[in-house]
Amino acid sequence: MCGIVGAVAARNIVPILVEGLRRLEYRGYDSCGVAVVRDGQLLRARSVQRVQDLDAQVRETGLCGLVGISHTRWATHGAPVTANAHPIFSCNEIGVVHNGIIENFEPLRDRLKAKGYGFDSQTDTEVIAHLVHSYYAGDLFAAVRRAVAELHGAYAIAVFCKSEPAHICGARFGSPLVLGIGEDENFLASDAMALAQVTDRIVYLEDGDVIDVRRDGWQVVDRDGKPVAREARTVKAHTAAVELGPYRHFMQKEIFEQPRAIADTLEGVESVTPMLFGAGAAEVFGRIDSLLILACGTSYYSGLTAKYWLEAAAKLPTQVEIASEYRYRESVPNPNSLVVVISQSGETADTLAALKHAQALGMNETLAICNVATSAMVRLTKLKYLTRAGVEIGVASTKAFTTQLTALFLLSLTLAKLRGLLPADAEAAALRNLRHLPSALQSVLALEPQIIAWSEQFARKEHALFLGRGRHFPIALEGALKLKEISYIHAEAYPAGELKHGPLALVTDEMPVVTVAPNDALLEKLKSNMQEVRARGGELYVFADADTHIAPGDGIHVIRMPEHYGALSPILHVVPLQLLAYHAALARGNDVDKPRNLAKSVTVE
Repeated sequence: MCGIVGAVAARNIVPILVEGLRRLEYRGYDSCGVAVVRDGQLLRARSVQRVQDLDAQVRETGLCGLVGISHTRWATHGAPVTANAHPIFSCNEIGVVHNGIIENFEPLRDRLKAKGYGFDSQTDTEVIAHLVHSYYAGDLFAAVRRAVAELHGAYAIAVFCKSEPAHICGARFGSPLVLGIGEDENFLASDAMALAQVTDRIVYLEDGDVIDVRRDGWQVVDRDGKPVAREARTVKAHTAAVELGPYRHFMQKEIFEQPRAIADTLEGVESVTPMLFGAGAAEVFGRIDSLLILACGTSYYSGLTAKYWLEAAAKLPTQVEIASEYRYRESVPNPNSLVVVISQSGETADTLAALKHAQALGMNETLAICNVATSAMVRLTKLKYLTRAGVEIGVASTKAFTTQLTALFLLSLTLAKLRGLLPADAEAAALRNLRHLPSALQSVLALEPQIIAWSEQFARKEHALFLGRGRHFPIALEGALKLKEISYIHAEAYPAGELKHGPLALVTDEMPVVTVAPNDALLEKLKSNMQEVRARGGELYVFADADTHIAPGDGIHVIRMPEHYGALSPILHVVPLQLLAYHAALARGNDVDKPRNLAKSVTVE
């Protein structure tokens, strides 16, 4: 979840490192730092503020160099204080930046202490620095290879040495690391977007790779120490996507980009066909008798929503598992089940590990729903659907979620059609509704002024309940997650029918109850649940379809959705919940794009 940038060049690379960190800051912002080797010394600047503060520091001190590494941190081991900020040094000889978690750092630390190494930080990263130093005998590349062979867990690292000032080394296992190829200069980074300012030629390293990077070239060896070739690709990182434009925050921008993101995700979809999911999809889909969906966080909620679609349309039993839990329990594998993994980045550590666990159990029919074509998840699965949401900077996911839902709805239609459960007229109607989604979403976004008025009331609260029924229950879960992620208001979501089984005990006039109220088969049941809230003095905030006949009144606040959208209604109903969370956080004065304790692209377990 941290950001790494390293460079070897014939020019001062500090501005390149700092700009790269600025582009990766959404991945970790507890602290940041940059280090260079110059005149036989390791020099660094570190900050527990943001990259902007680090930039001011390096300008003031005149830090410069031709070889360097840098890092923006999301704290795992050790508090966000300067001593724990990367780069981490060993004996003023070796410098390291690290993304991931070293699971065996305690026995390694004890061994290194016994050898006389002192520890100045609480980080697991310092173990890597000292371990490399302990093996260093004039060949940094060899020392890094020996050191990483002893590491258990996940890591992406960049390492340099004052005695070898012409190069840097890198290694990865379970966390992403890429090489950027320039003219008489080369780079390492945890994401190609960090290097968009200097190159679009990218090499994606594989698990176990160790790389030596110099101005005039590089070499890669695999986990066995054998030289390997890795393909260089031209990657357009869409640098314009990281500019705010007229918006106050990236989250707001990304909420309003959803019509375009969904249109892009549907580009080229002329009919419902297995080919949408890759060559061989028809054969794979023809063999399966169930689905297993693995995901985390917001992506997990998209999977929960898809379960309703898949079982209703395709009549296929669907199990949805939290990826971080799945591989640690005894499960019953079904080799005829389609394993669907969902991730914005395609590098989510828990989901990748769950996918590999399922494959190890003999479940080899796999599909990735992902936003990054070059990600590890896409490379590991037989089939894929790319959501084409574009770069998502805001930590609280928005457009990634709605594009995931769009892809999953297409999957439901495809499986239904293959099973003879989607008549031609139903297919045509579903495609018309999908193509109308961007326009329908524009109408929902026009509700923002009304939602702003609600947010002022929410900003004064400390707790909230979210209610939904059927396929809108996962949307309530997502709404509650968004509110707590960025406003820090404690929020929980329940199926509305569960109110009487416990949650009603929480309802008072200080407890806002947000209700997702589409005009579907469960509407009358939902109205009864709303009356249960009102009878206990609760304040209802209802997002209701226009034809639900839910009227505002004492203790009932209503915002009317522009239209009822049938099976696709969850995609429309989540957008006002995103806006409510955004404006509530804004009213509370929070840093919307960088909420406390969180970061984007969760590449640690």
